[in-house]
Amino acid sequence: MSATVSATALPPHRLEAFNTSKDSENKIHDDTVARRFGFAGGLVPGVDVYGYISHMPVARWGRAWLERGVGTCRLLKPVYDGEMTTVTAQETPDGLSIEVTSRNTLCATGTAALLAATPAPARDSYAAPPALPADRPPADETSLAVGTLLGMEPLLVTPSFAADYLRDVRETDGLYAREGLVHPATILRVGNWVLRHNVVLGPWIHVGSTVRHFAAARVGRTLTARGRVTANYDRKGHRFVELDILVLADAKTAVAHIAHTAIYRPRQVMAA
Repeated sequence: MSATVSATALPPHRLEAFNTSKDSENKIHDDTVARRFGFAGGLVPGVDVYGYISHMPVARWGRAWLERGVGTCRLLKPVYDGEMTTVTAQETPDGLSIEVTSRNTLCATGTAALLAATPAPARDSYAAPPALPADRPPADETSLAVGTLLGMEPLLVTPSFAADYLRDVRETDGLYAREGLVHPATILRVGNWVLRHNVVLGPWIHVGSTVRHFAAARVGRTLTARGRVTANYDRKGHRFVELDILVLADAKTAVAHIAHTAIYRPRQVMAA
């Protein structure tokens, strides 16, 4: 059940977008490579666009949303580095309907709701993944077959890591620094790490996600994950993968569940 909505409208969240992954392994964030795919430049990562979206439910519900909220994002058009970007939210009977616009274009949509408190999934309800491969195989229908278990390299969220990310994602809410909390976009980034720590990817594109929070993750904790592939399919020449992921703090406390969708092999790569 969602919380009762407020009659007070949320002010727009305006920011200058920043590409946090210009030098990453995923070359879709590189200007030169992205232009070969028909984009105007390197894409701002989808997890960061979700970070822009998540500003609105935290403004609406505060820490409670980080403890028992749900958020979705659907990435429609690129957001580019340095471009002014506006996030708006409208109250709905279920929570918030959110839009991200940049260059006068609707780039992403999202929703958010505050849910009744429910027990988090038990860690062992997700099978423990095998050790990460010493030599990652190429991402394909075999390495990302349905049922494949995936983990990640543990990430200790240090105070400097957390502070740097708040700056990079242009977060203006003081809650995170004041209470020592991990930003929700860092939680969602686990979905990317679960992919790239297990397979070698060419340029690839995050399409959308749903994140269900069970507890606020604290700075100073180590994030790990237990994930599995739930779908691998072709759509309009693109090769998609869907993941089901339980995010853990210190390898024991479930902090979030992620349903993550990505194009791991765009049709431009397949046609090359």
